[in-house]
Amino acid sequence: MAQGQQSRAPAHAVDERNLHRKMMRRILPFLFVCYVVSYLDRVNVGFAALTMNAHIGLTATSFGIGAGLFFLGYFLAEIPSNLIMMRVGARLWIARIMITWGLVSAATAFVTGPIQFGIARFLLGLGEAGFVPGVFLYLSFWFPSAVRARATSLFLLGIPVANIVGSPISGALVQIEGFGLVGWQWLLILEALPAVILGIVCLFVLTDRPEKAQWLTPAERDVLVATLAAEKAAIEKKHPMTLAQALRNWRVLTLAAINFCAIIGSLGVGLWLPQMIKQLGLASSVVGVVAAIPYVCGAVAMVVWGRVSDRGGDRTIYPALSLALGAVGLTASTLTPTPGLTIVALCVAVMGINSYTATFWAVPSGFLTGRAAAGGIAMIVSIGNLGGFAGPYLIGVMRELSGGFTAPLLAVGGILLLGALMMLALGRQIRRDTIAVAVPA
Repeated sequence: MAQGQQSRAPAHAVDERNLHRKMMRRILPFLFVCYVVSYLDRVNVGFAALTMNAHIGLTATSFGIGAGLFFLGYFLAEIPSNLIMMRVGARLWIARIMITWGLVSAATAFVTGPIQFGIARFLLGLGEAGFVPGVFLYLSFWFPSAVRARATSLFLLGIPVANIVGSPISGALVQIEGFGLVGWQWLLILEALPAVILGIVCLFVLTDRPEKAQWLTPAERDVLVATLAAEKAAIEKKHPMTLAQALRNWRVLTLAAINFCAIIGSLGVGLWLPQMIKQLGLASSVVGVVAAIPYVCGAVAMVVWGRVSDRGGDRTIYPALSLALGAVGLTASTLTPTPGLTIVALCVAVMGINSYTATFWAVPSGFLTGRAAAGGIAMIVSIGNLGGFAGPYLIGVMRELSGGFTAPLLAVGGILLLGALMMLALGRQIRRDTIAVAVPA
């Protein structure tokens, strides 16, 4: 009896701040690296386009359509993928996703025309579907609400870091030739290999649930499981919701529409940024280095804004302000008289767009749990990712019609502002609903 009591420390003896740090050190570095690789495989086609478009006969419009087809495949497979992950576990399913997208991304290097390019991008979207919402769901299994936005923002640092690291690497790889392959082909192949390797490593690194974590002490497991269970029970009592209800809930649908606007800005600008910078008169060899600068600023903004949002208050105000800042930056980039000031304005835009990503996901996690969370989060991501199709296509068509990037950037800035206004309206309605529940008639 005495021995059993000694093996399990009392729950009050666990320092929860140290526990959260321990979890972050164990879980987030690996997921962060996976997201860096994921984002590289998603957007490196923007650098490949510097030589690929002429090589396989892509116009600005056909590149925009082909690049955007990734997100159509992503949209179709997102919700089923998240529901399957709930059944088979995060470890196995995330590993499958990574291996699949790595193989498809490498195969894209061998396309020979617009149709093959579009098919490859669509298949890449199908293969990668479920990774990001799956990780969001996985983080909700581990991190209490008090630290979830911080954990999410650290994971999502993969976006700017992928661009900071990947931009100069991609810019260099696209210059090389050898073994019968040209630079854009080497770029796609070499940046796809880490996904396959990490997919295999995932099987040995991730733990599906806190209850199974042998790297936590019994007392730490007890405290964490109890905290998460209490939060889940409180949310289900306040917002009881089935999967079917979540998929037609007005908050979920509004958040999906907001995310659609945000991703038009994020991926529309991200996929075209190398060509925007090249149009400023810079050589291809330095485009990659310059393209990394906005994402350095975005990385700092993401961490700072994620920490600020965890201090409490209305969760909706933070992503709304972020989208508004993105709109200001894109608008300013069309008005600047010099290339240097244009880069500064693009830095402001990326700071806004990236800090939105760090704070947005704290909003749905405040009212979704269980299968409702799996389906609702996947729906928000999948509808939002249709913006990944619309954004590149919109910019491509408007650039072809107008002859430059001014009109498309103004249009995307307006869409970001619309997203900010919708988020403010959502926050206002949530506050009204909360008051109505607290003070019944």
